[in-house]
Order: sequence, then C-alpha cells, then structure tokens
Amino acid sequence: MTGSSPTIATINLSALGHNLREVRRRLPPSCVVLAVVKADAYGHGATVIATALSRLGVTRFGVATIEEGVGLRDAGITGAILVMGALFPEHIPDLLGYNLTPIVYDLEFLERFAHSVPRRPEPYPVHLKVDTGMGRLGFEPEAVLPILRLPHFKGALRAEGVMTHLADADSDDPAYTESQIAQLRSIVKTIEAAGLPVPLAHAANSAAILCHPGSHLDLVRPGIMLYGSHTIPCRSPAPDLMPVLTLSTKVVQVRTLKAGESISYNRTFVTRRPSRIATLAIGYADGYRRSLSNRATVLLGGRHAPVVGQICMDMTLADVTDVPDVKPGQDAILIGRHGNLQISAADVAEWAGTIPYEILCGIGTRVKRRYVNGS
Repeated sequence: MTGSSPTIATINLSALGHNLREVRRRLPPSCVVLAVVKADAYGHGATVIATALSRLGVTRFGVATIEEGVGLRDAGITGAILVMGALFPEHIPDLLGYNLTPIVYDLEFLERFAHSVPRRPEPYPVHLKVDTGMGRLGFEPEAVLPILRLPHFKGALRAEGVMTHLADADSDDPAYTESQIAQLRSIVKTIEAAGLPVPLAHAANSAAILCHPGSHLDLVRPGIMLYGSHTIPCRSPAPDLMPVLTLSTKVVQVRTLKAGESISYNRTFVTRRPSRIATLAIGYADGYRRSLSNRATVLLGGRHAPVVGQICMDMTLADVTDVPDVKPGQDAILIGRHGNLQISAADVAEWAGTIPYEILCGIGTRVKRRYVNGS
C-alpha cells in the first residue's frame, strides 16, 4: 500500500525515558518500578513501550488482561508480567503457559489455580489483592493472614506480593488515601509478625507516587505519569513530565462560507461572519471524541483554531478565518506542541468532560503510531 495515513500519533521515546527518571528520583533505591502498560500502554503501543522500558532497566510490567500479557510475551518481553484485571478459570492455561503472574482476589480462583500449577522447581508467584476502600475487587483485610496460611503457600504457590488499589489518590483531601495506605501497612505488619514472607507490598499509582510518599513501599505502579500526564490537584507542585504523544492530522480542504451558513450534522454551528473552514482528516472513529464538538481547539499555522460543528466519524472542522495561509496537506496538531503553544491531553480531557486517561486510551487503532527519539 502506497502513501501514509494523514492522522498520526507520534510517540517520543526520549520523553518516556525522561518520565521514568522522574518516577525513580522520587523513590528510595530499593523500591521497584512496575510499569503499567495496559490498554495498549494508554494508547501509546504496549509492545514498543515495554521494549523501550526494558532497555531502561524496567523488569516488571502491569497489564489488565491475559491477551495483553500474551502480546507482550509474543513481542519478546521476558520480565515479570502482572495481570491486574478480571480472571476466570478458563484463563489458567494461558497464565501458566505464558508465565504470567496473577493478582488474585477470590478464594475459589486461588484454589483452582493452585491445583492447576504443574510440578516445578519453584512455587508459582501470585499477588494477593486487598480491598482497603476501592470497593471493587479484593479480599477483606482480615482474610489475608488466613489465606497465606493455606497449604497452597507451602506447596504450589508463593505469595510474592500483597497490594491494594487507591481510590482517591489525586484528591485535594489526602485523608482517604492515607487511611488506605495505613490499612495496607497494618496488614504487612501482621504478615511479618506471623513470619510469612511476602517480599512486595504495593499500592502507589502515579498520583500516589507524586503526592503520597508513604505509599511507595516495596514497589510502585506508575501509569499515566510515564506518558507525561497527571491528575494531581492544581495546587500541588506540577511534576516535570514530558508528554510522550503528539496527535496530528492534515487539512483535507479549506472552504469559504458566507455569514449565516451552518456546518456539519445537526447544524450546531452557524457562521456569524464570512468564514474559512478547514476540514481535518480525523473523527470520533479515530478517538477524537464527539463531545469535543464546538469546544476544542487545534493548532494550525502557529495559532489556536476552534473546532466548529459536530465532529463526524472521520472528519472534524476547524475555523481558520483568523489563521492565514492554511492549505490542504498542512499539519494540524490536536494533542502536542507547536512553538510556544501547546494542547495537552489534560486540555482535551477538560473540553470533553473526562480525564486524560480516557483521551489517550481512546485513540483508535487506525491511527498510525510513529516512534521517534528526541524532539
């Protein structure tokens, strides 16, 4: 196939390395980094991102599904891969076959998994998930010690880790997060007092790495901050992160409309003056959300150009009346920087009424990923 896609997500691996250093400099030397690369590394391309992080010394990765873990193994990732999402008995053969580490939150699954583990020189590692306040998945705190005393942990299984999921780490009010951290620390003390070794206790996501040093424990699980974004309160000091992804497309056509003409589906925008309207080769099927209609801006010709009319499945319209010399084939930046101007994933999320995670994860599969080092 000749030609290239007009819509490209450019992934800067140098920025990824910078952000990893920002994670590490906040941690004690003994604290392990587990890079979260679920959801195709938040839309950045899991296999390339995990490979790049492996070269930078990361040896542990977090995914949500068996399929994501298998994809990393097929790409040659040899480090530990923690499966953090829903697990069912039918997943056990692939867990074992691809040497994936399960996070276990259910006693019935734990027992079925233990009975399925073949004889091997070393017990199979698992991590126990404790619900300290997320209300989603996990054992009750008081159940952890009895579970660790089961015969399975003297035979087929090894409790490599105990973990929890923080529900409110990016809040202005730290109280709930601190209570969750305190619960996990109490559980760890109880385990240690019982003489049951569990080498990795972990709770910290990106927000906790930045705002709750007491959560760092033995391992941290950075996700969004590796990709150059965060959701911590504005009053907190902003971390020195570099956005890894730039989303760009091209101008397809520029049309001149009279005052009073309507644009796109449902006629939600009507020109108030003679206007020049650029059609861009991106739409909601590419992950540029329809909720951005009449709210977002794009960078064109060194200026912000407002998105006008309803975003279509494959195309978006921008008002370039005040942007001189816009022509077909010209680049438009939807997430990224042009000179001193920038549109961040957080900006797009605010316009769309959501969070940066959803914006990055939602970039569609038909958007070509291009990998570079440096600016």
